[in-house]
Amino acid sequence: MINHVTNSKETIHFSAKQIAFCAVSIALAFVLSNIKVFKFPTGGSITLLSMLVACLPGFWFGPIVGIITGVAYGLLNLIVDPYILFPAQVIVDYVLAFGALGLSGFFRNSRSGLIKGYIVAVLGRYVFSVISGWIFFGEWAWEGWSPLTYSLAYNAIYIFAEAAVTIIVLFLPPIREMMDKLKAMATE
Repeated sequence: MINHVTNSKETIHFSAKQIAFCAVSIALAFVLSNIKVFKFPTGGSITLLSMLVACLPGFWFGPIVGIITGVAYGLLNLIVDPYILFPAQVIVDYVLAFGALGLSGFFRNSRSGLIKGYIVAVLGRYVFSVISGWIFFGEWAWEGWSPLTYSLAYNAIYIFAEAAVTIIVLFLPPIREMMDKLKAMATE
């Protein structure tokens, strides 16, 4: 075991293999996040499966490792392509929203766990993106829209568009088989 994180109930150990799989997931998610199918003018974009790849460490190793990996991925995004209005906005947009992708880990042992976990992780990211949009970007609301309604709609467009495509891809038999093999490789 290389590193560990201690919380009040248990100690989480990170093996070299876990660290390697998490690092590769972060790197691949980052590369895929730069392949933008569509980029919105005031932030947010539909990417090529980047949220799925960022959810994989949670699915493989559980929610604590997934959340830590998601936060690391968010901080990488902050370093490389920052969009900062307020310090609190940085926490919501980069730490909490990307950390939420680790929620996929709560379904790692359930039937269709990757799909369930992915949906919950995406919903978590959506919640934090909506909060950020409502509080920090409300001034850009479309005419006649309240900041909250605007944020709900704006964030739903790009987050759920990517999620829908990803879920369709996850139902393809070759992709399911590949995901099963990846999980076996990561956890054996």
